[in-house]
Amino acid sequence: MMDLHTAGMVLILCAPFFLMTFWAVISASQKEFESLAKKAAWMMIASIPFIGFIFYFLIGRKQGKNIPTP
Repeated sequence: MMDLHTAGMVLILCAPFFLMTFWAVISASQKEFESLAKKAAWMMIASIPFIGFIFYFLIGRKQGKNIPTP
């Protein structure tokens, strides 16, 4: 059984990956892509744990355009 120290370390190590994944999905949802299918694909890629946000920030973020705010 996991002790409290081990559980805390797992949370500390996983939290940045969770936050970056969340940030990537939100960023993809706020961008305008060529089509809805591309937007959905980038949101799915961004939501892949541990590596999806890396692909999104390196490749997908440049493909989307910022949506102008009114």
